[in-house]
Amino acid sequence: MSLTIKEQEQKRMDQVVAKIDQAAAKSQANIDSAGADQRAIMEDFKNNVRIKTGTYSGMMETALTVRQQQTMLQERENNWRQATQQLDVLQRLKKTPYFARIDFQENGEKKPESVYIGLSSFTDKTDHFLIYDWRAPISSIYYDGGLGQVSYDTPDGEQTVDLTLKRQFMVENGQILTVFDTDETVGDQMLLEVLDEASDTKMKSIVSTIQKEQNKIIRDTKSDLLFVQGAAGSGKTSAVLQRVAFLLYRYRGNLSSSQVILFSPNQLFNDYIDQVLPELGEQNMVQMTFYQYAKRRVPKLHVETLQERFEKETEPQGRAAKKLKDSLAFFKAVNAYADFLNQQGMHFKAISFRGKPFFSKEQIKEIYYGFNLNYNLRNRLSATREALLKKLSGRVNREARTERVQKAVQELGQDELNALYGDHPRNFANGDKEMTFLTQAYVTREFQSIKKSITRNRFININGQYVHFLRHLPDLVDVKEAGLTVDEWQATVDETVADLKNGKISLADVSAYLYLFDQIIGKRGDLEMRQVFIDEIQDYSAFQLALLKAEFPRAKFTMLGDLNQSIFTQENSHSLLNELNTMFDAAKTQVVQLTKSYRSTQQITDFSKEILHDGEAVEAFDRNGDLPTITVDIDQEQLVGDVAEQLAQNERDNMTTAIITKNFSETIELTEKLKQRGQKVTAIKTENQRLVPGTIVVPSYLAKGLEFDAIVVWNANEENYAREDERQLVYTICSRAMHRLNIFAVGELTPLMAGISADKYKLTSRV
Repeated sequence: MSLTIKEQEQKRMDQVVAKIDQAAAKSQANIDSAGADQRAIMEDFKNNVRIKTGTYSGMMETALTVRQQQTMLQERENNWRQATQQLDVLQRLKKTPYFARIDFQENGEKKPESVYIGLSSFTDKTDHFLIYDWRAPISSIYYDGGLGQVSYDTPDGEQTVDLTLKRQFMVENGQILTVFDTDETVGDQMLLEVLDEASDTKMKSIVSTIQKEQNKIIRDTKSDLLFVQGAAGSGKTSAVLQRVAFLLYRYRGNLSSSQVILFSPNQLFNDYIDQVLPELGEQNMVQMTFYQYAKRRVPKLHVETLQERFEKETEPQGRAAKKLKDSLAFFKAVNAYADFLNQQGMHFKAISFRGKPFFSKEQIKEIYYGFNLNYNLRNRLSATREALLKKLSGRVNREARTERVQKAVQELGQDELNALYGDHPRNFANGDKEMTFLTQAYVTREFQSIKKSITRNRFININGQYVHFLRHLPDLVDVKEAGLTVDEWQATVDETVADLKNGKISLADVSAYLYLFDQIIGKRGDLEMRQVFIDEIQDYSAFQLALLKAEFPRAKFTMLGDLNQSIFTQENSHSLLNELNTMFDAAKTQVVQLTKSYRSTQQITDFSKEILHDGEAVEAFDRNGDLPTITVDIDQEQLVGDVAEQLAQNERDNMTTAIITKNFSETIELTEKLKQRGQKVTAIKTENQRLVPGTIVVPSYLAKGLEFDAIVVWNANEENYAREDERQLVYTICSRAMHRLNIFAVGELTPLMAGISADKYKLTSRV
């Protein structure tokens, strides 16, 4: 009796799993052996190495022995680490050895070849691949092509083959559950199987369902800027994380995870994605938010937080000023101002010692502008430091000869004298020479704070310099084009001055503040970073992006986002592409658009996209579910009760739920009310909080990038969501839902949902 296709494939998978088991046993033996060797070397070192310091040859012998032991230990440590990593990969492969098979025939070959694709390559002997890594050049065929003639890139150039079979497997613990044969890139049936799974507090690394457009993103190696516009739930974030894994694989040995940085929307999101790369067998890249980047560079200032930025009430004048500060025109103005500073206008702080000026502002300014006009700011500052250190050295010599210092040194105890001698040999020619050395060391120690102030550029008055720049901006930019009079602009500068005096700075100001400082000190940027990824690009200003490009001058950039979801930049986000074109070479810029939304059911996607008026294209994936519901109650108590009932239903259906409120105060208030009704809910109060299992209550500005089985939208009434520029915010909230969307409101529903077709939702009104 002949075996079915599934039985044949299972037989092959069983054989591969058996060989994986053998390889895992070998890796475990290597781990045990390397560990035993490490312990033996340590024991031998402890028992047999004798420290000989009596003679020079003895010291050399000891040093060589210690060095030899260190080298052996390092070797065993590397063996242990490699075997541990290998075992980790093998254990993952055992559960799901591979997820696809392709059969193809190369030109000139007599018979087709079969290739099985999984998370990592696996061979049972040299060059005999039982499994190919999904990132290998040949694996691209699975993601890109239908049956027939297919081309793919290799290190030796483009190859064309005849693809005769594409087979996909759903596998659990080494057992094939389902087999699909398809001529599509990835069959819809397989996608449905994966998308119907329940959500978790961690993003999964699903490489079996990468779509053709996503594969284009993952494998791009030519672009200096790859810009991904993706609808909510289109898989842009997972594709970009897979892109990181691909680049680390493609440039193994030349690119490490420490040379890749991801700027993400908030720390919650970092927590959500932190398992994706490890699941793909790679170490996590550097991750931070723009706020963290800015805060780290200005530790003495309070940088505006996401909450403060979201909840700030700004009048039209302030909004116009912020729009100007976010622009490329403002960025160019900083460059023009920096050129001006080469001739005049630098602000300095006096360097003080014991409450009195040691170097006055006037002295420092005279030195700074005393150099040749062809000096740039970097050279001018460096030369100023050298001149100040030289003057300090002269002051040390003079001060060391004073009666005060001579007497102070003579009164020192032996321990204090030993500290002054340090490692300096004590074979002085005479007592006068020794006294000169000690008095100079004494004064040098006294003046240590002055030296530190010079070497750390503390004589630069960056606060004063930034305010001076703002005051003189109307000389560099026509503020009327930004919708401001000169007096109105100066009034906004007064607010910035007040903030700086109180140790605070806005997110709009901090970008220009940092860039101006970098120009003054001639900062060259981070030359080690090779790949920069920026998520939720629609909430970045053009100035912030220009700053990051200057900060990472040798890096290639991948930017991704959804222009429909801009919470902070609103209408400005749609001009972002045009502004990026002025920063990057158009010939090396690639734009990829992902329009199909896979996260949500068709009913949720169709409902959410009708919130938008002139949004970017959004196409629903054909996955059915319940219609979204809208419940309008007469008061908050009734609303809280209805939400509690919905949570109980979601729990019975084993769904992860997030209740999204508009702001922080609502999050706190609702959490308390739900807890009083016996609900187990966790309030997400800051962007640095960890994601936890169970129901969470989260303010809207922290929900970016996250997804849940069920979303409860809290109090979407006309009072809470009234402004037209909040339309994208409401869309963002609703598009977090995978399987269930329930909207609750007190009184009148927000007018932002008035245009949604009545057949797109179920309404319950108790008003």
